[in-house]
Amino acid sequence: MSPRSFPSCFSAVLLLLVMSLSCHAQSAAPQIRVSQGVVEGVVEDGLSVFKGIPFAAPPVGPLRWRAPQPAPAWDTVRLTKDFAPSPYQPGQPRAGKSEDCLYLNVWTPDASANARLPVMVWIYGGGFSFGSTAEPVTDGARLAKKGVVVVSIAYRVGQLGFLAHPELSAENPEGVSGNYGLLDQIAGLEWVRNNIAAFGGDPERVTIFGESAGGISVSMLCASPLANGLFQGAISQSGGSFGPTRPTTFPGENMRTLEQAEAGGREYAEQAGAASLEELRAFPADQLPLGMGFSGGWPIIDGHVIPDDQYTMYERGDYNDVPVLIGYNSDEGLSFTRTDDPEAFRAGVRERYGKFAGFLLEAYPLSGSGIGKTARDLNRDAAFGWHTWTWANLQARTGTGNVYLYYFDNPPPGAQGDQGSPHGQEIPFAFGTLDPDNSGLTSADRELSATMTAYWTNFARYGDPNGDNVPQWPSYTPEQHRVLYLTDTPHVGPVPSESALRVLDDYYVWRLKEGGKPWTE
Repeated sequence: MSPRSFPSCFSAVLLLLVMSLSCHAQSAAPQIRVSQGVVEGVVEDGLSVFKGIPFAAPPVGPLRWRAPQPAPAWDTVRLTKDFAPSPYQPGQPRAGKSEDCLYLNVWTPDASANARLPVMVWIYGGGFSFGSTAEPVTDGARLAKKGVVVVSIAYRVGQLGFLAHPELSAENPEGVSGNYGLLDQIAGLEWVRNNIAAFGGDPERVTIFGESAGGISVSMLCASPLANGLFQGAISQSGGSFGPTRPTTFPGENMRTLEQAEAGGREYAEQAGAASLEELRAFPADQLPLGMGFSGGWPIIDGHVIPDDQYTMYERGDYNDVPVLIGYNSDEGLSFTRTDDPEAFRAGVRERYGKFAGFLLEAYPLSGSGIGKTARDLNRDAAFGWHTWTWANLQARTGTGNVYLYYFDNPPPGAQGDQGSPHGQEIPFAFGTLDPDNSGLTSADRELSATMTAYWTNFARYGDPNGDNVPQWPSYTPEQHRVLYLTDTPHVGPVPSESALRVLDDYYVWRLKEGGKPWTE
């Protein structure tokens, strides 16, 4: 090698070394110190991702059916690169299942303590009986790429998450039982408040969002004094919980009082074959009767986590008053109508609604020989539409946080006849996780997803979904009942079926205000 060529070769080698070190620095496993110790995640497509961070102690053994306790500390670096098991439930969810389930996941585009990015905390659905943070459709990466920190938190479901029982109430300092799953969510939000800054998040700009039972949870957290100050915005997709209590529940009237739930807990213990709480706690999880067919698998009005029915609380302005973005899908009834027989449908309406049945069958008429969409919309509105509309009306009247109301109407590929958008269809649109291999999706679908992810992240950033390159979304006010229709051409319109909703409102208000007992109970 000539003396003249040496500097050139040396420079080339030095450049390769620098590039190698730079590449290694970018791909090095990120480590962050949280309250309990150091966690190590992974770098995925430019994001730092941490999966399976414990935010509470395992709720096992004597901690079964107790409020979540602080997670224990650890001394060595804890690897958080894989989803933790999902909560114990019927079937086999992704990532497996275990009672040891109180973990959360974080996706961040900038894991530096001074980034101060808005935070979005996802709460999964599943009828409070199922659920997992490991579903690909709710992967937080695509939202995080829009400049937000995304967190998904697990919570106990079913009877392990919500069972009330007199002995459980007696051992609780508050004198109540049930609602452990909601307390898990609150514990997860407390962990976010205390730790998310280390991941680049702003603990003063936290938005909670969820769908179905997750959206109902969002509604309940907005009403719970225990969650006050833990979030600054709320997104509820097909949620809301403004109906009355009743011993025999229906979609939209799912809540029970503590006394009713404790009575159900006694029945549950008998079904399980347990003579005492101690015996019930000793059962392995796989020997407990779990699922929607058994009592004790839904939140309750306990006077502590949920002080009162939400309608009454909102009427008196007693709630966590933050901006909300709320809505539901056009054909939720498609997922919740259990019969194809018109006469059986009419009989079900008469059983549930009694003297209001005739008015509701007129407002939501059957057509032809099947159960058409206008009839299915009664089930849509009883479970979701009325609750969302009522939430919007009450908060617009008694609160200061802006209300943004949407109606998702984008029938899936293969929809026939009068079919609209069923329950849950909007989730991949909001997360930007539409299946790239689905040949039935159109460019309009992908544009709608881009619009929705922009709205959702704008709302997390500003408390307002509006911004550049998206149609203007006006707030819902007492004077202007304006709704954003999320279709292939998003546009503003009136409240869907508002005249029918007013008839359903007569029923709900009668149940809430007059103390009317269902005629079947």
